[in-house]
Amino acid sequence: MRSLISRFVLLLFFSTASLSLVYSQLYEWRGPGRTGIYNETGLLKKWPAEGPKLLWEATKTGDGYSSATVTDDAVYVTGRKDSSDVLTALTLDGKVKWETVYGKAWMVNHTGSRCTPTFYNGNLFLISGSGDIVCVGSNGKIKWSKNHYKLYDSKPLMFGISESPLVVDNMVIASPGGKKASLVAFNINDGNVIWESEALNEEPQYVNPKLIEYAGKKIIITVMGTDILAVNAKDGKIMWKVDYVSANAATGRVMKNHAITPIYRDGCILIANGYNWVAMKLKLSADGNSVEKIWENRNFDPQLGGVVLLGNNIFGTNHMSKPVGTWVCVDWTTGKTLWTSKWFSQGSIISADGMLYLFEEKTGHVALVTPDPSKLDIVSEFKVTKGEGPFWAHPVINNGRLYIRHGEVLMVYQIK
Repeated sequence: MRSLISRFVLLLFFSTASLSLVYSQLYEWRGPGRTGIYNETGLLKKWPAEGPKLLWEATKTGDGYSSATVTDDAVYVTGRKDSSDVLTALTLDGKVKWETVYGKAWMVNHTGSRCTPTFYNGNLFLISGSGDIVCVGSNGKIKWSKNHYKLYDSKPLMFGISESPLVVDNMVIASPGGKKASLVAFNINDGNVIWESEALNEEPQYVNPKLIEYAGKKIIITVMGTDILAVNAKDGKIMWKVDYVSANAATGRVMKNHAITPIYRDGCILIANGYNWVAMKLKLSADGNSVEKIWENRNFDPQLGGVVLLGNNIFGTNHMSKPVGTWVCVDWTTGKTLWTSKWFSQGSIISADGMLYLFEEKTGHVALVTPDPSKLDIVSEFKVTKGEGPFWAHPVINNGRLYIRHGEVLMVYQIK
């Protein structure tokens, strides 16, 4: 009897531990740490001539530019239907589990949904195109919702709101900007405000903030209308700021459309942006309370597609920096541009298993690339033919599958 009880206790312990592990996992914009690098192995190093095998596709998910969020047991994708932003949950083979309207869509221009859902502890956190920050349970039921743009008297920029919420411990972070608060931390359980960062009276942007851990602190890095900011995630205090507008005075271009999530490694931060803005590498002081500029590159300005840091090389695209619309490789240590290469148009970039995945935004070509610091080395490519509109959604990789979203269509390819 004692042996049976011991076995039952052990079974209960391991079952509980496994459940805890599943629900403590975080799935968010651009993968682990928002790096664009997915922790996958054993992926194909070359695709068939016609491209990797299409496993399934989901249509009528609503118009959107957001990426899919893929967990161990579901796929979540946002889309605009009529004037609402809708969250759809799919099974891993593409069947619809449920749909939930989570807020008002952005209807002024480029009306597809923007927010990639953040999944944490069995809940999904979203921000609609008009500023509704929402917690949705994995059963599709809304747990709490509030419009933080109205709460903080902020106004969306010309292309609406494109933020995917950042989860830190028991908080979900959003960036309303304006005259009342730069960033706000809401309690993940009930939506109550935990802290508000100092108001800098700067416009919000399209940046998805980056969380780093340094000098014993959890620090949120983001870009507002004028400044690059570091905020202490514990209490919302602004630790330092850098005037990004002044740093770009020489370019004569100050259109404030920041959309690139910062990159971080070993106490250094990369800030980059389209519209001919300068790319900058910043180094944190020993205590993290200040930064110094290490280098700048005035010919590297990725607009919407993100960047990837692999080894000592940064990969991305140019927007308005010459040569315009090219793919680019920059040295992480020196900031020197190593190469530029034309391949259809600019676009988004991610990485997995030591390879790069490119998705250009005008005609929908997808490429598998060896990350070579001397040239753009394309191994395989294919073209997406389903869906409508610009190809702005970033690809996602999970469990040997490549998720490509275009307009109302989500396509899933076997790449392992």
